[in-house]
Amino acid sequence: MSEFDSNLTQEVGEFGSRAWCEACGICGAKMLQEVDLPSDLRWGFTELYLDPHPRLVSEAWPVSGYYFMVDNGLVSGGAGVPEHCLSLPGFHVKASWAFICNQSRSKYGSSGQKQRSSEETTLKRQIEEHIGSPIAVVDIMNSVWPKSIIAALSGDDPESKTTGLHNIAASLQSPSPEFSELPCTELGVPIFNKMTETQKLKFLKLCKI
Repeated sequence: MSEFDSNLTQEVGEFGSRAWCEACGICGAKMLQEVDLPSDLRWGFTELYLDPHPRLVSEAWPVSGYYFMVDNGLVSGGAGVPEHCLSLPGFHVKASWAFICNQSRSKYGSSGQKQRSSEETTLKRQIEEHIGSPIAVVDIMNSVWPKSIIAALSGDDPESKTTGLHNIAASLQSPSPEFSELPCTELGVPIFNKMTETQKLKFLKLCKI
């Protein structure tokens, strides 16, 4: 499926921007349309980004996020987080924009995903130790993954850094300037304990912590 090879994908906008969300939602829907799904399958995917940078939202685009879904054979997707999609079993997540923005540009396979999760756990712990209280940065409200959906969105090689929905979305994403001077891991996860005090304050403000 060369159409879904991230090497052939161009940046369309920042993480959480309307252009990027629209492109991701449409791509997710197209990937579902490319495979044989059960005719009675009802499944939805949503990502809602909390406290996105003000330049990314507007009166006409107040909510940052994207979706795609299949409902009894009808596939759709795009920008926004429709209530109908949220009502379907599937994967629905709310996440702090600043906490996950930078590393979302990195391409990786399944082992890279595990590494990213580990590094994000470290970031969360370091912030909590710094402020002295727990934080909530990612809320997975529902996680149901039928095998047919996994096959459609993952590509043939689980370790590929070019195929699969995440790598396509990463290729569509342009850099956000807030992270250009922050210390980060190779996967782009900010390293809180290596930040200066000024950087820490700015990052916490971005995360609305």
